[in-house]
Order: sequence, then C-alpha cells, then structure tokens
Amino acid sequence: MAILTTKPLARRTVLRGLGATLGLPLLDAMLPAFALRAEAAAKPAHRFLAFYVPNGMAMEHWLPATEGRDFELTPILEPLAPFRDQMIVLSGLKTSWNYIHAGASGSFLTGTTRGGRNEVEILADVSMDQLLARHFADQTQVPSLEMAMDQPNNAGACSGQLSCVYTHTISWRSATQALPMEWNPRAVFETLFGDSGSTDWAAREARLRQHKSLLDAVTERLADLKRELGPQDRVKVDDYTEAVRDVERRIQRTEEQSDVELPVVAQPQGAPSDFEDHLALMLDLQLLAFRSDLTRVITFMIGKEQSARPYPQVGVPEAHHPLSHHNNDPALVAHMAKINRYHTQLLGEYLAKLRATADGDATLLDNMTILYGSGLSNSSRHSGSNLPLLLLGGGAGRLDGGRHVHYANEPSTANLLLTLMDKLDVPVERIGGSTGKLQLDALPGV
Repeated sequence: MAILTTKPLARRTVLRGLGATLGLPLLDAMLPAFALRAEAAAKPAHRFLAFYVPNGMAMEHWLPATEGRDFELTPILEPLAPFRDQMIVLSGLKTSWNYIHAGASGSFLTGTTRGGRNEVEILADVSMDQLLARHFADQTQVPSLEMAMDQPNNAGACSGQLSCVYTHTISWRSATQALPMEWNPRAVFETLFGDSGSTDWAAREARLRQHKSLLDAVTERLADLKRELGPQDRVKVDDYTEAVRDVERRIQRTEEQSDVELPVVAQPQGAPSDFEDHLALMLDLQLLAFRSDLTRVITFMIGKEQSARPYPQVGVPEAHHPLSHHNNDPALVAHMAKINRYHTQLLGEYLAKLRATADGDATLLDNMTILYGSGLSNSSRHSGSNLPLLLLGGGAGRLDGGRHVHYANEPSTANLLLTLMDKLDVPVERIGGSTGKLQLDALPGV
C-alpha cells in the first residue's frame, strides 16, 4: 500500500532540486576510458561494427560468380581488393522479416520475424549490437554508439504505413524500444568526450572535477528525496541512483586511465553540408572511439532505407530510392551500381585507416568484426533473398577471410547473427527468429 505524504511533492520542485541530474545522460558519456584494461593485454579486445547501406544492391554487379577462395571480385567489390584476405562474401541468406524497406533495416540486426501493424505499433526484437553492449557495459565507458548520416524521423509512417522507426535505425534495446541513430558529429563527440570542447586531458579534467561535485550533490539530494516518497516511487529512485553510481564508476575509471594520450581533436561545430566531409567526421569519431576503447560496439547507417540522396559526385544525379526501383533497366541498374561501388570505395578508405592503427601487437582491423551490407537485394522487387552481405576484419583471430561462402536452402540472417555472437565470445541461445548456427569456418581443404 502506497503511503501518501501530507505535503505533495511538486514535479517542478523535484526538477529544480535535481537540476544537475538532467544532464546525466550527457555526463554518462562525458567520461571516456582511454586504454585497454590491464587484464585485456593478453587477449585483444574484439570490436564489432555494423555498416548498413540502404535501398538494396545492383546484384549483377555485386555477386561473385564462383564460391570458395578463387572467386573474382565484382565491380562493386573491387575497391575492397586490398582487404580481400580479411573479407568473407556471404550469399544465399534471406531476411527474417521480408517486409519492404521496414523489414530490411528493422530485421538487419534483430533477426525479427515480425513488426508492428501500423505507424504507432512498435515491435521487433533486441538487436545483436545491444546484446553485445550489455556484455561490454562494465568494460567500456560507452556501451554502444548508434550513428547515421541522415537526421532521424521517429514519428509518422514511412514504409508500408509502418512507423519510420523501422527505416531510421538498425539498433533495438528491447522489442519495443528502438534506439535513435545520431547524425550530428557534435553530439557524437559529446557522447564520447563531453562538452569540454576538446579531447585534451586538461580541459576534460576540469569538467570532470565539476561533474564530480555535481554528482555528490545529486547523491545527497536523492537520499533526501527517497525519504519523502512511497514504496513504488522509491523503486524508481533506486533505479536512478544506480545510474548515478554507474556515472561515478566511470569517473573513477577515467581518472585511472588518464595517462593514455590521444591526439587533440576539437569538438565539431555540427554536421557539414558536404556529404564527404560529414562522413569523414563520423568515421574519424568511430576510429577514435575504437582506438581509445571507449566502446566496442558501433552501428552505422550510411543512409536510411528510402534515402533519396543523389550522388552527382559519381555521375548519379538521380535520387537513390527512386533509382533503386529500376525495373531491371540496364542503364538504371548501372547507375545503381555506381552508388553501390562508391559506398564500398568509402568503406575501403575507412578500412585502410583501421589497418593503419596499431592495437597491441596487431591492428584495429585485425581485432574487429565488421558486418557490411543491406537488408534488400534486388530493391526493384523489394527482395529479401540472397542478401548482399560481407564480413570484414580479422575478428581477433576468429575470422578466416578471402572466401565467398554460399548457403543453400536460404537460411535466415538471424542464424548469421547467432553465429557472430559466438565469434565474439558472447554466445546466446536465440536472436530474433534464429533456428540454429551457420557453418562460417572454412572446412578442411577449402
């Protein structure tokens, strides 16, 4: 039975009394860790990146004609030639939820077999990245980053009268909670390094001292507040207190790891209008987050499903989404292939930076598993079969690259996600509609 106090606690009073806590989501991210933990020295940290491309693929320019190690790189895959030894081309997999654009991105990391039935019903499954984030939550400052090149639109209908949530994110914390993708590099920087304006330690240390004093005041105020509340509200305050303690823990870890140096990077002012400049900022922030072990899990959408971005820089003035409905017209398919190849070219430039960045005795690319691809194949038909997918990186010694692996009988991508969780040493019983694990390692003699 709830206990009612004689003096009601006004919401405005609580907000004023806990004013410092309103910034806690930001404080949670203001406190980066800059080094691998000592116990990880013998075993490199294994990092995961999902790199999503929208609106399907020009499959005749993507899919290698032969399987195994002797496959020839297709025009879209040619920019990735320097990374062939750390690349696995996957074919034959189908989406677990084949529902036009909503199912493409909505199931990419969740493996869900269903979604909502209208624009207000939000339903999927926990995504692979968030399962990993839970596992790494006590080892990194930021459990996961969700990033995109497009501004989010999480209201209204976008695909088949379903919520725009499905086309604007690939990350789901729960079956009913989709995570927004951050498109502004300034906000990403603040998530990683706070609002100190720079990665310089002196600036961050000053902000750290300020927020430590704020946290002390918050903790004291929470204790006072709890005495004024009934049992149910006390549970809520206890949950919030745990969040405060988590921030305190991250502050302590930051102080312990303050001797690790990073290049001094200024806080971006916002998203550049030029696509390439914007992308470069977002990828550089990812690189910085990975190399400093701030996070081990990032999801990135270079474009949302139904993206209408044109690519005149590669001779494609048409909007991407309308172009993807090419009706197999060879000229339009060729333009689609130009966009697809441009994306792999940009990916290759990022992979080169990862390979050039030392990570212990190896490189960042050696210690990463990257899932690249789309939730559609032939977008003119909204096909969810034979999806264009790549695995890139050394997987911390767990991936055997240089192969084209084709799966018969169209297993679900949910089975791939389940298999990758094993590769990342975070095994789970199920992801979405998974029915079993895939054979991903090379068979003897292959």
